[in-house]
Amino acid sequence: MRKLFMTLIMLITTLSLSGCGYNTLQVQDEAIKAGWSEVLNQYQRRTDLVPNLVNTVKGYAAHEAKVLTEVTAARARVGQIAATPELINDPAALQKFQAAQGELTSALSRLLVVSENYPQLKADTGFRDLQAQLEGTENRITVARNRYIKTVQDYNITVRSFPSNLTAMMFGHQIKANFTVENEQAISAPPTVDFGGSEPVQTTPNLEKR
Repeated sequence: MRKLFMTLIMLITTLSLSGCGYNTLQVQDEAIKAGWSEVLNQYQRRTDLVPNLVNTVKGYAAHEAKVLTEVTAARARVGQIAATPELINDPAALQKFQAAQGELTSALSRLLVVSENYPQLKADTGFRDLQAQLEGTENRITVARNRYIKTVQDYNITVRSFPSNLTAMMFGHQIKANFTVENEQAISAPPTVDFGGSEPVQTTPNLEKR
């Protein structure tokens, strides 16, 4: 009899938690972790491409020291941020991570603008291969970020909606920080190139296809 009673209690508890969004919260939380891992993987892929890209450009345009240094410094700042799973639970740390990645995006854009001035560099097979890999990686970053943003949005809605918000409070689930578009767009705005005319021209290299 006692065993039957305990079984009924467990069944009622399970049904109650399921109806109050407990299972949904668990599924969405795991989806966020998986999505964040994919975002980090794609950003790391880009970071790994930078040294070879810089060295290749340096071989043809060593005197473009300012742009080369900016890319190297931006990559170093990215490396200084510990991209751990806990980062998604710290809004300030996530904002710092995004700012560093945005600076690297901007520096790489300027590097590709400079490369347009060197026909021999553009014709180099190694450079073309690196550029293609970089463009592909930027596309994958965009896809991974968009998926992550949507996953966090769904989770946050569940955390804030009744009655799942009561379950969220009971088990310590809180709103998670998300990527912001405005700050990164400002950071990674295309560089302005002055060709000596009356109006400067914004040059947007084919770095990130959205």
